[in-house]
Parts: sequence; C-alpha cells; structure tokens
Amino acid sequence: MKRVVSLYLPNWPIDRWRRRLGDAAPPPDRPLVLVGRDRRRRILTACGPAARALGLRPGMAATQAHALVPDLTVLDADPVGDADALERLALWALKHYAPVCAADGPDGLAIDATGAAHLKGGEHDLLSDLETRLGAVGVTARAAIAPTYGAAWALARFGPERAVLDEGDVGRALGPLPLAALRLEPTLIEALRRMGFETLLDLEQRPRAPLTLRFGPEPGRRLDQAYGRVFEPITPVVEAEAPRAERIFAEPIGAPETLERYAGLLVEDLSARLERAGLGARRLDWLCHRVDNRIEAVRVGLARPVRDRVRLTRLLRDRIGTIAPGFGIERMTLTAASTLPLDWRPGASDLTGPDAPDVSGLIDVLVNRAAADLYRVAPVESDVPERSVRRTPPLAPPGPQGWNSDWPRPVRLFRRPEPVETLALLPDTPPAWFTWRGVRRRIRRADGPERIYGEWGRSDAEMWAVRDYFQVEDDAGDRYWLFRAGDGEDARTGPQTWFIHGKFG
Repeated sequence: MKRVVSLYLPNWPIDRWRRRLGDAAPPPDRPLVLVGRDRRRRILTACGPAARALGLRPGMAATQAHALVPDLTVLDADPVGDADALERLALWALKHYAPVCAADGPDGLAIDATGAAHLKGGEHDLLSDLETRLGAVGVTARAAIAPTYGAAWALARFGPERAVLDEGDVGRALGPLPLAALRLEPTLIEALRRMGFETLLDLEQRPRAPLTLRFGPEPGRRLDQAYGRVFEPITPVVEAEAPRAERIFAEPIGAPETLERYAGLLVEDLSARLERAGLGARRLDWLCHRVDNRIEAVRVGLARPVRDRVRLTRLLRDRIGTIAPGFGIERMTLTAASTLPLDWRPGASDLTGPDAPDVSGLIDVLVNRAAADLYRVAPVESDVPERSVRRTPPLAPPGPQGWNSDWPRPVRLFRRPEPVETLALLPDTPPAWFTWRGVRRRIRRADGPERIYGEWGRSDAEMWAVRDYFQVEDDAGDRYWLFRAGDGEDARTGPQTWFIHGKFG
C-alpha cells in the first residue's frame, strides 16, 4: 500500500530569516513580515504568527500593513533563497527518511515513505521525529501521511495534527475539508464558492460532466488525485555527490529473475565507486522507474558501512517481492544515500569487543527482511525503573554507565505500571495476594521492600514521591514485581495504591 507524507512548513520564509539573523532576530511576539514586489506594488509575501494575529495577511499592500501596525518589522522577501533552501531540506529528508523526496514549493515537502517507515519505528514515530527535528532548529512543521499525496497535503494543512490516514478512511477524512484543500487556484476556489460549494464532499457528490463544463478539468483532476483514482507522480530530488549507479533499458523489464540480475549489476557498479572513494554504504536507495511514470522504491539500511557485493546484492534481492513492475521498468538507479569511511579491519564488531564475531550481516537481514525496528537496551543513570533504560542502535559501543546489580530487575518491564487489587499490612509487609487482569494469585514468597524515591529535580510532584517494590512468587511459581505508591504512612508520598511493573522470566 502506498504511503505518502506531506510536510507543511507554514512559516518557512519567516523561519529562514530568523535562523539567518540568529540572536539579532526580533522576539517572537513582535510582528514580522516579508515584503516583495508584484509589478509596481510592494506587498506582503509572508507574515509571522504575531503579524497574523494582528490581521495582516500575504498579498496585502505594504502601505496598508504599516498603517494598521505602526511598529511593524519589515524584511525583504527572498523567494529564490526560500526555494533553494527547500531543495536542501528535501535532500536532508532523502538521507534520513525515505528514498523518494521532493520539494513542494513554496511551503512543503513530498515524501514517499512506502516501505521505509519501519526504519523510524513506524509511521507515527516517523512523523513525530520529522516534526521534532525541525522544531529543534526553529522551523515550524506539520506532517501527515496518507495513501495519496493529495490526501496527505490536505490533512497536513487542514486536518488534525500529525494525521495518519489509512486507505479505507480517505473519503471520510477528506469530505468535510474546505475547497482550499484541493490545491486549486484562488480564483477557481472563489468561483466554486459563489456556486455554493464549500467542502470536498460537495464537489465529490456532484456529477463530473457539468462540473468540468463549468469550471474546467482541474477540480475533477485534483479530486481524483486526492481520492486515489488518478496516480500523482513525485519526481525525487537527487543528491549529485552521492555515489550512484544507473541502468537504462531499451525494452522494459519486469520478471523477478531479471530484476535480480540487474540488482547484482547495479551493486557491482556502486561497489566499485565506493571502493575508489574509500567509503562504505550505510543506506541504499533502489529506485525502479516504471513506464507509467511511477517509481517503485526500496530502502535498505545497514548496521555499519559496507561495500561487500554479496551482502548488498542479497539484501536487495530479499526485497524484490515488494516491487510491482506494472507494465515494465525502463530505468533503475541505486544510490548510496548515506556513507561513511571504511576504516576498520573486516570481522571486527563494536558489539562486545574488538575480537567479537561480526554480526552486522545478521542484523541487516533481520531489519530489512522482517521490516523490524532492531535495537539494544542500554542503561541510563536513573533510579526510576521506566527511566533507567534507553534504546540504542544494535552495534552501538557500550556507554560509560553500567547496569546496577544491587537489586535484580524483571526480564519483562511493562511500558507503564498496571493497577492491581491486593491486601497488605502497612507499612512494610508484602501483600498476601493480588488480582491482576481478572485473575487472583496467592503469594507464597516475597522479598522487599526496595524503596525508590522520586526524582525531585524533574517536577514538584516527585518531591515526596515514594515507591516500595516487592518481588513476589505465586502458587504457580511465577514471579512478579509489585510496588506500592507511597511509604504506607505519609499521604504526601503517594495514594498507597498497588501496581505491577514487571515479570521475572
């Protein structure tokens, strides 16, 4: 199923200027606008949030804006610079998220994330990571993912925040959106409104022939693109300096064995380029351009830089089943989207030491064949159990923090503690029984309490917080990790309710 991301940057020109000015930028609460020329008129081309709150809008005359807001901060618009920066942002997204990315000027990106979202932990995590990274550098962003780019574009601008739309929900989600969600010209939108059309559902329910006769083919074409009845191609941005191999075919190909053979030939060409540059590939993008202008994309991630021809060819061949050749493929490109110097001896691994066997090949197969988000668990300096672990890449070197062996921890730690019903004498006696998920278990043995205090530096609510943990064993021999929220005496330390936080074995 096709999955396309639309990234919306509502304040892109303003955010660029603020990043360029750095500390000299005006404060966020001061109205800021960019001014350009429309023939002989000077008009606003972009308005910051504070300026919009005062009623200023793009397209307004600069003299009128000055009259409405006397203390307005005015900067010169730079549309060429904005477009170039958007292209660079598309190249950045190409490296980090998916093999097919394109700038969608003047305020967005189009990203074909089909088959690539698992590398970020799933679609929700991909959108969250995209918005968080841009927000950290001062760029306001909203993202949505849908089966078509038209639907994703509409949701990113007019739908809920961080929308993830499944294929069967396109009609329900798009129906109530305004006409501006169809990417039509403002004059055409105004003409449709004069005729009584307000939402996409109003247009969708009308017969197509009278609509086309009155307003031309554009409303129908945009509707078909949004609802998935007409394919909308995305022309990907290409990084010129990235190592790349290409094959163009005189006749379209489509047989699986033919795709396998040319995958091997592309790897041969690319590996030779990587070897000359002294590089290894960390990520491969395999693009198959079909005769109907569609692109079938495969992204392969690698645990460490590699240019081994056999391994790379095997990883690509494992993904051939995800390629739909359609009426045939006329061009193939294989790009090393991410590379690093290859400067260690073969067989070494950072997993356990310099003499450990190299397991990076196994990791690559598991991640790419099973579309799994593979990671290791590393310790974090924190007494609170759910904060004492973090995810790290599979081959990341061990950090300075080691595991604390003073008290054993359960093999399975729940994502969040679950409440249980129990009976125990206060303050330090373990429970005699507990009921969890509808099953009552009698406790035969128990050890504890292990007292854990809240991290008062994080919030005032944890200033007095206390947890008393007990390791308990039931009649069946299963061992659990229970805790009481509170010390059993002082109400400030917690409500004295019981939870289960993990299971041993």
